[in-house]
Amino acid sequence: MSRLVKSHFVACMTAILNQMGDQHYSFYIETFQSSSELVDFLMETFIMFKDLIGKNVYPSDWMAMSMVQNRVFLRAINKFAEIMNQKFLEHTNFEFQLWNNYFHLAVAFITQDSLQLEQFSHAKYNKILNKYGDMRRLIGFSIRDMWYKLGQNKICFIPGMVGPILEMTLIPEAELRKATIPIFFDMMLCEYQKSGDFKKFENEIILKLDHEVEGGRGDEQYMQLLESILTECAAEHPTIARSVENFVNLVKGLLEKLLDYRGVMTDESKDNRMSCTVNLLNFYKDNNREEMYIRYLYKLRDLHLDCDNYTEAAYTLLLHTWLLKWSDEQCASQVMQTGQQHPQTHRQLKETLYEIIIGYFDKGKMWEEAIALCKELAQQYEMEIFDYELLSQNLVQQAKFYENIMKILRPKPDYFAVGYYGQGFPTFLRNKVFIYRGKEYERREDFQMQLMSQFPNAEKMNTTSAPGEDVKNAPGQRAPDIQCFTVQPVLDEHPRFKNKPVPDQIINFYKSNYVQRFHYSRPVRRGTVDPENEFASMWIERTSFVTAYKLPGILRWFEVLQMSQTTISPLENAIETMSTANEKILMMINQYQSDESLPINPLSMLLNGIVDPAVMGGFAKYEKAFFTDEYTRDHPEDQDKLSRLKDLIAWQIPFLGAGIKIHEKRVSENLRPFHDRMEECFKNLKMKVEKEYGVREMPDFEDRRVGRPRSMLRSYRQMSIISMASMNSDCSTPSKTTPESFDLEIAPSKTQKGESEEPISPGSTLPEVKLRRSKKRAKRSSVVFAHEKAAAESELKRLSRKHEFMSDTNLSEHTAVPPRASVLSQMSFASQSMPTIPAFTLSVAGMPGTEDGNSSPRLSQTFLPLCEGDKKTLKRKKVNQFFKTMLASKSSEDSKQNPDLLTSDL
Repeated sequence: MSRLVKSHFVACMTAILNQMGDQHYSFYIETFQSSSELVDFLMETFIMFKDLIGKNVYPSDWMAMSMVQNRVFLRAINKFAEIMNQKFLEHTNFEFQLWNNYFHLAVAFITQDSLQLEQFSHAKYNKILNKYGDMRRLIGFSIRDMWYKLGQNKICFIPGMVGPILEMTLIPEAELRKATIPIFFDMMLCEYQKSGDFKKFENEIILKLDHEVEGGRGDEQYMQLLESILTECAAEHPTIARSVENFVNLVKGLLEKLLDYRGVMTDESKDNRMSCTVNLLNFYKDNNREEMYIRYLYKLRDLHLDCDNYTEAAYTLLLHTWLLKWSDEQCASQVMQTGQQHPQTHRQLKETLYEIIIGYFDKGKMWEEAIALCKELAQQYEMEIFDYELLSQNLVQQAKFYENIMKILRPKPDYFAVGYYGQGFPTFLRNKVFIYRGKEYERREDFQMQLMSQFPNAEKMNTTSAPGEDVKNAPGQRAPDIQCFTVQPVLDEHPRFKNKPVPDQIINFYKSNYVQRFHYSRPVRRGTVDPENEFASMWIERTSFVTAYKLPGILRWFEVLQMSQTTISPLENAIETMSTANEKILMMINQYQSDESLPINPLSMLLNGIVDPAVMGGFAKYEKAFFTDEYTRDHPEDQDKLSRLKDLIAWQIPFLGAGIKIHEKRVSENLRPFHDRMEECFKNLKMKVEKEYGVREMPDFEDRRVGRPRSMLRSYRQMSIISMASMNSDCSTPSKTTPESFDLEIAPSKTQKGESEEPISPGSTLPEVKLRRSKKRAKRSSVVFAHEKAAAESELKRLSRKHEFMSDTNLSEHTAVPPRASVLSQMSFASQSMPTIPAFTLSVAGMPGTEDGNSSPRLSQTFLPLCEGDKKTLKRKKVNQFFKTMLASKSSEDSKQNPDLLTSDL
């Protein structure tokens, strides 16, 4: 039947009903011979009316016809409602399905688009209101009256009628809301009297509220009115008052989050949509609403995929797997994957999700997480379902991920602290601070520009200090403020790395991942400022941030829950700066040991920036600022710190020496003069430092192919222990260090039998420390850099020494840049990786004269590589007990792995 014919039939029916009076309705009802016939007529009529309301046969702009039809239908519905009250309300004659059809028809009538007057223009609104009135209010009052007439039958409509009643109360008409919201309390009271709680009502209203608000219904006025009306109703029933109060708080919290979510759905900023989605996730998780929780999980996953946030998408989907078990139990409907129709077992669904998540982690270069999931799958394949074919594929995939970790460079992301201050921001951002994880190679300027584009009315704050209450509580008319600055992640200690030679490719990952604490350091001036040496008055104001969760996670940012502030003294700042410089040198050495194809330019700039007097100013200024009699007299409590700084300065010399040896091998002929000058500067620097602060020497790293490269950190630690036993008291490593500096574990040295434990003087005869080669192994895969080709060597000549070869210790050129907290100061030596060196095993051999009772035993700081010729000429010497104890376990391990070396007991 065409639409035109339908409209003719409906028009005729409407005209007939419009002509009918009360007597016509009464006479027509009496024509039915039985109650069942009358029930059938009423039910069919309600269904027909509901269909005509939902599928209007008239064009949308035929407002007059729609209003006439609605007025006629409203009168007919009210007449039929009177008949229901007379004939089908008593308990014995109660017709549930008839009443249920009536309520659904009435709600459909009140919520139809043609009656939503607030959506029309002001003139049209007034015209309809004057001629037809607000029919929503009339039918709403009828629904309320019909509900209260149900009496004991109300329980039959809980929770089925919760959704329709909620849909009616969300209509933005104040009087209608005031009249219908009390129905909710009556439903709660009815269920409470029946079962002792109203869980069915609560579950249904939370489920329906989510769909209704997302569909565009509801506002803050509704939330306030719902709270006030329910609280007022509960005051008259003390037994249920506490439960109603908890329910109101629950619904209020959900409404706030749903309104925020709806407010950003049309926003171009996907970040805001993600934030609101996570807020809803947390709500449904806390209230054990699995179905809604999973629904928003997949919404968040899709948002991440749209932004190529594969790591965050993986973490999001991983939350779904936590609801599943490794079993053949059939999945319940609420934990099934979104869009998955056919039934699955927990094992099938979990395995499918793992494969998807592993793919996401692979794209996000989070191979450590992918490996963990692969191992869990391998356990199932090997021990539970015995699928060795899948196991073999899994192990191949794991091997590829391990190889990627060692070969592929993963740029460290920057982290940014962002504060949103002012009443102009949405509630989920207002006056809060967040830590954002930047994308690869994303600069702060680019990040900040993108951030400001999301809030064009906001102003950028030019200070990193927290604003006052006047800014936070500024009215919404005032432009809000956004604060953005870079922060440094603080590496948490990993016990499994302790006392183990961890390559940098592994440890570097943890320096910027799985982090929850961050630092921001700002230089401040105190006391008298020396214009020629700013170090003496350069204090560091350090702000620490702790986020709600570790990054990365299901978002690229998390809210800051804790903030604290400490002050770093100028001397402590100098110690941190030197530690950072030493670490950078060691890491650079490791990179060049691992990959011969790297361009020489970065190493040239780093080394020359430290050793060339034209740019190097850190040592001299440290001496002028701290190594004076006046400073020692005025700060007696800093003796340990002064010794620590001297020790760091002394240790930098062997690091620089190792770097210069590598540079000498790889430098081109046209840069040979540059290298010669740098080497000459280093000799002068070395002579000065060793004279003032003592000698420190590391093993010779010339043959990097001998054995498997291991972390230089372990050797650095051992050498530091040796230096403490050998250097004089002025330069000794302090036993008490600052909280921001790393700790050296000092083992008490054991003197040989018959020898006195007298102090070791610099002129003592020293035993020679020899090195043993471990079994040769194949070269480990090298790191792949984004730019592998060497830069043109001619460019190096044009570099300005002052600006391009800038020293890490020359803070006079970077006074505005806060020093980065040294990784060495954030965890113990053994729980971080330094650049690797060949796996030499260190041992001590006595030298002629060391057994002389007149000479004091002392551990040498000279370490020589042991070649094949040396093995034949060296004789067995008595091992120093101190060093032997320290290296006994390592020597034993090497002996087991290399039985051919047992011929020499060094």
